[in-house]
Amino acid sequence: YRDFVVQGLIVKAHNTRYRLETWQTAEGVLLTGSLPESLQGRHFDAMLCSYILYQHHHCHVTQPLLREQLTEWGIDISVGQINAILSTKSDHFHQEKNELLTVGLEISRSVTVDDSGARHQAKNGYVTQIGNELFAWFGSTGSKSRINFLECLHAGEKIYQVNEAALAYMVEQGLSESVRQQLSNDLLTDEHWRKHLASINLTNDRHIRIATEGALLGGLLEKGLNPELAIISDGAGQFAILLHGLCWIHAERLVHKLIPANDQQRDAVALVRDQIWKLYADLKSYKAHPDPMRIEELASRFTTIFTQQTVYATLNKTLKRLHRHKDELLLVLHRPDVPLHTNGSETDIRDFVKKRKVSGGTRSDVGRQCRDTFVSLKKTCRKLGISFWQYLIDRVSLINAIPPLPTIMRERSINMAMP
Repeated sequence: YRDFVVQGLIVKAHNTRYRLETWQTAEGVLLTGSLPESLQGRHFDAMLCSYILYQHHHCHVTQPLLREQLTEWGIDISVGQINAILSTKSDHFHQEKNELLTVGLEISRSVTVDDSGARHQAKNGYVTQIGNELFAWFGSTGSKSRINFLECLHAGEKIYQVNEAALAYMVEQGLSESVRQQLSNDLLTDEHWRKHLASINLTNDRHIRIATEGALLGGLLEKGLNPELAIISDGAGQFAILLHGLCWIHAERLVHKLIPANDQQRDAVALVRDQIWKLYADLKSYKAHPDPMRIEELASRFTTIFTQQTVYATLNKTLKRLHRHKDELLLVLHRPDVPLHTNGSETDIRDFVKKRKVSGGTRSDVGRQCRDTFVSLKKTCRKLGISFWQYLIDRVSLINAIPPLPTIMRERSINMAMP
């Protein structure tokens, strides 16, 4: 015999009727048998619910198209029932998503960050991405300020603490000593912090912003956030906290986007770009095999490249601008563990952008929360090598054979740290 295997897929409606015994006691009380817990009171089994979640959150299929597809397959389901499956009874998913960031920040020495537009209720908003090779976390808000980023890092309840780190930040940002002395050093919740600012009659918007940023940063460190956590960004100001590094890809892009007017300027741009990429290649080599003897040489090359004078005045201004960020671009010389770019964040958030183009924005707060949750879980599953489809079936059916993703992240980080 010669075997010839043909793969196929059987798609058809499959209904199960549960007959629940009902008894009446002598007192007239009705007792009825229970449905399987995995049904969660729905008329749709775990496989169908998982399929709806997978199609919507992984394949970006809109709710109207999902209903059309399912009804063509013989499934009797309404628009409202699809929406309920996508947006209700997801508390365990939301909790697991929130723990991704808490554990991710605890086990990581560096993260990359990015943000993008995310409309909500017909208004412009933003989504912030935080992650690395072990996890991806998304949070949608109406702002992309530094306060918003610090609140995202709290991953849940926010606490405010005016400690040494907070005061150092306020001094760096130019907050006057008279204002700093009025701030309480008690551990405060969000509501109590606002009341405290009102009680000391702090009304200047700039003073309120700096004090709040500092207190949120102090609260993060009080929670146990690693003060040596490196945050690598594309240069957006809201991310410049703690140990901040810059993405080389975004830095070089400033040179690449210049529009020369003649051959001399084009040659100058080409030469500088070649110098930058050669330095970048050597930094990658240094990152793979750190050698303290090379630090001075690489730093000197950086200075030579970004302080040179060419025939192109705009190029000179761009190089001068990048030179001001020397420490952030050369962070890898002192921390070889940090990435040189934010390509991971760019890739993660691109999936969010595709979903935005297909579905536009969200209309309800629950819908926005579910969007952030399932994109975070999907991306983290992919990074951990876990099938998102199998993960959904496992969680929806309440089997829970797959350990919590934060637990897997913690185990992976331990294995990565072992020699």
